[in-house]
Amino acid sequence: MRHQEGLALVAAAATGIQVGAAMVATRFVVHDIGPASLAFLRYAIAVLCLVPPLLMSARVRFATRDLLVVMALGIVQFGVLIALLNLSLQFILSTRAALLFATFPLMTMIIAACLGREHLTGAKVAGVALTVVGVGAALGERLVTESGTGEWLGAILVLAAALCGALCSVLYRPYLARYPTLPVGTWAMLASVVALAAPAGMEGLFTETSRLDPSGWLIVLLIGLSSGIGYVLWLWALKHTTPTRVTVFLSLSPITAALLGVALLGEPFTPGVLLGLGGVVAGLWLATRTPVASSDNDV
Repeated sequence: MRHQEGLALVAAAATGIQVGAAMVATRFVVHDIGPASLAFLRYAIAVLCLVPPLLMSARVRFATRDLLVVMALGIVQFGVLIALLNLSLQFILSTRAALLFATFPLMTMIIAACLGREHLTGAKVAGVALTVVGVGAALGERLVTESGTGEWLGAILVLAAALCGALCSVLYRPYLARYPTLPVGTWAMLASVVALAAPAGMEGLFTETSRLDPSGWLIVLLIGLSSGIGYVLWLWALKHTTPTRVTVFLSLSPITAALLGVALLGEPFTPGVLLGLGGVVAGLWLATRTPVASSDNDV
């Protein structure tokens, strides 16, 4: 059990890194393609990657009601959340978006406690708070000096996206306890692709010539491939440990974005980045160091 939980935390960490990398990549293409179109392509590619292993795995039969709920959660998790996040990046810089999105685990912790899925502990609260502080330290002065039009609208959109993700992270657990991870993830993504087809069509994805150049299409392809792998890891982690322990690793996403900025964009590696990384690591340790109580695993 402890071994499985350790692997779940590793999977959650990998997902946090993937989200940060995808956020940076999105900034390169979001102005050349609509937010709904980008979300549609992202998860259409991800579904295509997951279908072959799903067909090779044992056939799983869902209860009709359970399947409808999983698909509805997928529409919110993949369609609504990503569309809101992509739209927000048209109004707010990725650094600020990353910090606001880092409230995801805090929202998850509160929702899980209100629904009786987890017990709040001092270590969890302190750990989540410390990761948010660490993210703020890593982003540093850019949060103060960078500005743009529509900041408030962008901030509201990011927080709404984080709330969607927090709700889904808590509500998925009963279905992950009943069914294997891969079918749940595939059906959830497929539902979101169907739901995103209409808004993507309204943006002209299927009727207008794309403004993406070959490098832009390559970025979209990589975002889609990584999203498929990342989400299966995310669901597997949620299956084997509590939602707060999984979502707290999303604090790695802005750290990843900052480090990628240093590596790819030539941004300076400031003491704030190092301090922020230390804060995030300390917060992750606090939030995950205590044994999982039996009540934390009830669904």
